[in-house]
Amino acid sequence: MTTALDDHPIHSWLTDMDGVLVHEQSALPGAADFIAALQRFGRPFLVLTNNSIFTPRDLRARLSRSGFDIPEESIWTSALATARFLAEQAPGSAAYVIGEAGLTSAMHEEGFILADSDVEFVVLGETRTYSFESISRAIRLITNGAKFIATNPDVTGPSAEGPLPATGSVAAMITAATGIHPYYIGKPNPLMMRTALNRIGAHSETSVMIGDRMDTDVKSGLEAGMRSVLVLTGSTSEDEIAQYPYRPTAVLDGIADVVPLVEALTPLESVELDED
Repeated sequence: MTTALDDHPIHSWLTDMDGVLVHEQSALPGAADFIAALQRFGRPFLVLTNNSIFTPRDLRARLSRSGFDIPEESIWTSALATARFLAEQAPGSAAYVIGEAGLTSAMHEEGFILADSDVEFVVLGETRTYSFESISRAIRLITNGAKFIATNPDVTGPSAEGPLPATGSVAAMITAATGIHPYYIGKPNPLMMRTALNRIGAHSETSVMIGDRMDTDVKSGLEAGMRSVLVLTGSTSEDEIAQYPYRPTAVLDGIADVVPLVEALTPLESVELDED
């Protein structure tokens, strides 16, 4: 297990949510202390999730029930990243959206018109109620020239009964029918990281990404130019790290081990003023 992040100051922190801060509905050991340390030392931070179902308000309520409070503006979802990206590409255009409140709200807030004909984009997100009718309409719109966007490539999502088909699975169905592959916005696309950094005015050279998955969190952090911390409380085990052709900067047992690093790697005020 590696623990070295060197002594280069860290100005900003990005962290995945599930498997890092929470598991199911329970906070993982050290999660509340980590958030408290970031707030105490005035570190800009964002909590990231590929889940596009929920709004930041929903997720804040979920985290609050788990025992700690995170402001809505400190939560960044694949739905928000998708809406922000599309607003930069074609502001004010129309989109056909398959998804729930997290995605539709984000698209509305970025000024998009949600429609089912004459659209610039088909935007696919996660929902628990995928319908044959909506998928068929998406196929027809894409066949007629609409650009195909998906919030994230995750093929399954968790449930009490077991895995559920998620965005990536439904995207594969649409691709099979149209021959068109979507552009995925969420992790492991480093665009998710860059939109997050832009949101808090951070720079990749002085930021760290914390995650529990090598194939999404660590990969996207690496490709965005950040140092990365893999915690072993989620998807990737220590034995699995060697399967990948890249490595995280540090491997730690859990988020509790990151807490002392927040203080240790917080830059002195004079250093921050000089760099600004």
